[in-house]
This record gives sequence, structure tokens and C-alpha cells, in this order.
Amino acid sequence: MTGRVLVIGLGPGEARFLTADAVAALESADAVYGYKPYLDRVPPRAGQELVPSDNREEIARAGAALERAARGETVAIVSGGDPGVFAMAAAVCEAIEAGPPGWRTLPVTIHPGVTAMLALAARVGAPLGHDFCALSLSDNLKPWAVVEKRLDAAARAGFAMAFYNPISRARPWQLGAAFDILRSALPPHVPVIFGRAIGRSDERVTIVPLERADPALADMATLIIIGTTETRIVERPGLEPLVYTPRSLPL
Repeated sequence: MTGRVLVIGLGPGEARFLTADAVAALESADAVYGYKPYLDRVPPRAGQELVPSDNREEIARAGAALERAARGETVAIVSGGDPGVFAMAAAVCEAIEAGPPGWRTLPVTIHPGVTAMLALAARVGAPLGHDFCALSLSDNLKPWAVVEKRLDAAARAGFAMAFYNPISRARPWQLGAAFDILRSALPPHVPVIFGRAIGRSDERVTIVPLERADPALADMATLIIIGTTETRIVERPGLEPLVYTPRSLPL
């Protein structure tokens, strides 16, 4: 019997964001590995084992799942959002590259999900309507100097930006430092969109100009989108504003 590895994106929150492809993949798994808050979002299935682990144990989690698949089981590994965006798909690939030769013979399928940045962008309009990039502000896996360099380059190049992992109790100062870098390269009116728990019942969206962007508006459940000099806010009587970045630039 040949085992399989399914790397599945759960989307940003409620079950309505879970794709039909992801649901079918989850239903076919003998066991599901993941960070416990993500496992709590997996639809229950009789006889299926859920195997939780800490958020910082991605490689160990991938290795344990691959070992089990090598014994002939169908094993799922879940991520919030999309598994290929700062998540488990890369960890699985890394574990396979460094692991025993037998892991390279296992069928691996990546099942995409709705990312937090796309969910927030859709919630407010189209702030990622032109060229954009996504950055993790965490320096757990890369030096902070690299984060600074990329922030400055992206801002000066005119990209809209989506910030993952913007702040935590262990990294309380980095978001403020990131805003300082952006303020040195961008005008004060550029919109900053804070989206907390997007896709969940307690979601909260706050839109402020860069000059008033406050790190206190964010936590680890927050995704932040930084607009560009061209990003527009369309006020609407009685309705929430639309934020969009035009698809074209002046020639």
C-alpha cells in the first residue's frame, strides 16, 4: 500500500472559505497534522486522528507526517490560508529534500487555500489591484536586516505590500520600525489597512493613513496591507469605503 501526503490550505477562517477541493482532501485522510488552532477548524470525521503540534515545529511536523505516509497511510498536513504562503508546503518540501530517499517516492499534493491577504483585499475592495508583494515581518527564519532591506526596496519600487506575522509578544518593536522605514520612502497619505481575524466572526478592519499607522492596532492575528501612492479611497454615503489600487499607471 502506497501512502500519500496532502498539504491543505484551510483558508483564513470560517468554513465558507474552505474550498471543495480541500474538503475532499481532508475527508480522504487517515490522520491530520497541524498547529492546534488550525486543527480545531478541520471538519470532524469518524476514525480520523488529529495530531497537534506547536506553531514553531513545522519541520518536525512535516517529518512525522512523512514517516507515517511512508508506512502506507494517507496523511494530511494543514495550514491556515494557503499552504504555500509562509506555511507548510515549503516545510514539507524542505523535509523531503533533507530526509531519507524513500520520502521522495511519496505522492505529494498541495491543495491551495484563500490567503489572508486576498481575504482582506476582497473585504475592502482591491488594494492589491496592481503590482504587489508579500513580506513576513518575523525574523525567526531570516535576519531583521533582510526585512529592512526588502521593505525599503518594495516601498521605493512602488509595490503595494501585504505584511504577514506583523507583531508578537516576542517581537513588539518590529512593526513600528517597519512603519518608520515606510515613512521615509512613502508620502503620509498612503493607506494602511489592518485586518484582524479576517474571515472569522470577530473580524475587525481599520483603515488609516501611513502617518497615523499605530502598531497597537495589530497582533499576530492581523494582516496588514500597505497601499501605494496611487491607491485610492472611495467614500460612499452609508456604506464602507472602497480601497483600490488602479490597474494602470500614468504613462
